[in-house]
Amino acid sequence: MGIPRALLVLCIATAFLSLGPRGSLGRRHLHKRQQSHGRRGNGGHRLQSPVDSPADPPAAGTSTTATPSNSTSDSCAFDVRSFGAVGDGVTDDTEAFRSAWRAACSVESATLLVPSDGVFMITSTIFSGPCQPGLVFQVDGVVMPPDGPKCWPKSDSKHQWLVFYQLEGMTLRGEGTIEGNGEDWWSLPCKPHRGPHGSTLTGPCDSPVLIRFFMSCNLTVRDLRIENSPQFHIKFDACEDVHIEGLSINSPAFSPNTDGVHIENTRSVTIYNSMISNGDDCISIGPGCSDVDIQNVTCGPGHGISIGSLGMHNSEACVSNVSVKNAVIRNSDNGVRIKTWQGGMGSVSDISFDTVYMENVRNCIIIDQYYCSNKGYCQNQSSAVYVSGVTYDNIKGTYDVRSPPMHFACSDTLPCTNITMSEVELLPHEGELVDDPFCWNAYGVMRTVTIPPIPCLQDGQPESLQEIPNLGC
Repeated sequence: MGIPRALLVLCIATAFLSLGPRGSLGRRHLHKRQQSHGRRGNGGHRLQSPVDSPADPPAAGTSTTATPSNSTSDSCAFDVRSFGAVGDGVTDDTEAFRSAWRAACSVESATLLVPSDGVFMITSTIFSGPCQPGLVFQVDGVVMPPDGPKCWPKSDSKHQWLVFYQLEGMTLRGEGTIEGNGEDWWSLPCKPHRGPHGSTLTGPCDSPVLIRFFMSCNLTVRDLRIENSPQFHIKFDACEDVHIEGLSINSPAFSPNTDGVHIENTRSVTIYNSMISNGDDCISIGPGCSDVDIQNVTCGPGHGISIGSLGMHNSEACVSNVSVKNAVIRNSDNGVRIKTWQGGMGSVSDISFDTVYMENVRNCIIIDQYYCSNKGYCQNQSSAVYVSGVTYDNIKGTYDVRSPPMHFACSDTLPCTNITMSEVELLPHEGELVDDPFCWNAYGVMRTVTIPPIPCLQDGQPESLQEIPNLGC
């Protein structure tokens, strides 16, 4: 019996040693090459790079110097506290965030984690790529910039705070808040009506965009609360394939230039199931944008959903294939708006506003081709952005009687054409019915009777526009 037992022990030991130490193999990463982006977006506008030069990303196949103490190769979570972040709302945690980013950027399917039990103050930072695929920036706590212009480091850009640059396949999400601390920025005397006796003083008036995505693609931003931005809350510039969902964006109605979501030179964008209240446009669509789908968005207070402004400083602007559906706009200065400057070039085409409910909105439906942000200082010019193919279907609700609910002010030289009205029913929120809509050089068709009636919309095509001009789009 002694010999078989010895053989049994020897066999077990040999089998155990043949397995080798678990976890001895390094994790394999897919080094996906970053898709190149052109330096010009749609519409011919030269793009401006972030003010600060982005840090060089880690080379493929190299490891970072910092390793989070609480992450494993399975979880791939890089908690900013493991890199030295304090999260007390006072300490400058910028370097900890930058270190966590460098570590997460080099690992496939990594998550940079901002934990829920902290308030993290960081200064202006560019999070640059390219990074490994599947990167998630998870904000479960509070992230905020320095408190106002007096606390802003002099060496930092005042044009932007958080910049995500040259990334592919990144997600920004979380259950936390990105707080803008914008109140002191809004009160600068150069802001509209913030000077002495309600004046607007001249001079430098830079205020940072809170979040900017630049030259990136295949992006997802979802489920965050973003509030009180000094200027635009979130901006996409020269991006492609952007999905936005479940955002809550908030700033007071009196906060100037605080657009909720702004896109320019960006295509293939979806904005779904979000609530935005602010002091400027709920969503603004700038030049060079196409294939934009907006659904189930609630706006207000604010300035509504805007295409534009376009054509400023005689520039070319091209916007096409924009759809807004199942939206609610409340207590806003405008509803659905297209605004262009005199002297511009290009076109706005294939625009659909479908099933939009208005509540106490001035200028519910507006095309303004005489837009001027500084009234009295804009010269009359003959060239214009050509507006054609705009459909308004099932637009209902109530309007503020201080302005007509429908306003089509089209260019003298390039009329608006192919405007379609169907199931438009707008009644006064308070007071008497305003049955005097404004039209100038606007052509289209009414599929159904509108309330109020709009007899000033001219049928057919203008004789002056025998053929579509060369628009450059």
